[in-house]
Amino acid sequence: MSTSPAFPVGSTDAQWFTRNDDVMGGHSRSRVEVQGGLLRFSGTTSLEDNGGFASIRVRGAFELRDATAMRLRVRGDGRVYQLRLSTDARYRDSRVSWRGDFETRANEWIEATVVFADMVPTWRGTVLDGPALDLSKVEEVGLLIADGQAGDFRLEVEWIRPQPPAGDD
Repeated sequence: MSTSPAFPVGSTDAQWFTRNDDVMGGHSRSRVEVQGGLLRFSGTTSLEDNGGFASIRVRGAFELRDATAMRLRVRGDGRVYQLRLSTDARYRDSRVSWRGDFETRANEWIEATVVFADMVPTWRGTVLDGPALDLSKVEEVGLLIADGQAGDFRLEVEWIRPQPPAGDD
């Protein structure tokens, strides 16, 4: 398997930005920091006023065509997070995101795998019947927390890598 990341997750050149539920009236807050080669995604989720999600995203050109999954080395807080991928696909004039959940263990570094075939297309939190994920057109990668719990969260990411098909190591 390739040891190079899909993109510079902990690079100060990566233009990560936040997108939280305040875009629809919620009160969750998040921040993204890059320090010592690590990406830190932290904040507070609030369920007030139909809120409950916080996210970070980065746009770019991602070469995932020959991959079957994404592997992430993360240290979390025991909550469930989502890896999100977006292409040029639209639903009701808005971007479609494909969601794949991964669990974390509190204060423990783990490697999580999100299999592309298991990811589901969503639009503003609603699961869609399609379209299919076109890995040649991924233009945005994100991390999101929306586990139905209010409270502080913290996720550190050392790397995110595409996983080639078995036997292509």
